[in-house]
Amino acid sequence: MEGSINDLAKYRFEKAEEDLETARMNHNNAMYKASINRSYYAIFHGMRAVTILNDFDSSKHSGIIAFFNQNYIKTGIFDKELSKVIASASKLREKSDYVDFYIASKQDSHEQLVKADGFLEIIKGYLKESQVLK
Repeated sequence: MEGSINDLAKYRFEKAEEDLETARMNHNNAMYKASINRSYYAIFHGMRAVTILNDFDSSKHSGIIAFFNQNYIKTGIFDKELSKVIASASKLREKSDYVDFYIASKQDSHEQLVKADGFLEIIKGYLKESQVLK
């Protein structure tokens, strides 16, 4: 069964919230690399919840990030600071996932978690304004 664009946006936001909760659990269990990864994906799925409202999706992370920056940050819908949050989360996730012998610190994990939480709060507000969420 297919739903509306709003249903898909809501589903993606719920996925983002689930990723954030998984990041919290990983962090609390000293699984810092996994927490960094899930925090990034919370941000990523939050962006996808918004970009689908413009009927945009991409199979590449860079495509989602570029579209979000171009259409939501550069236009002033979201503060420029979010672009920095996205970029740092992406960079840290790539390091954590792909750099051999990378040791994720508790502090890095915590900072990524806090950023993801703040990011999703902003996205949640936007989705409420857009009447996707109640």
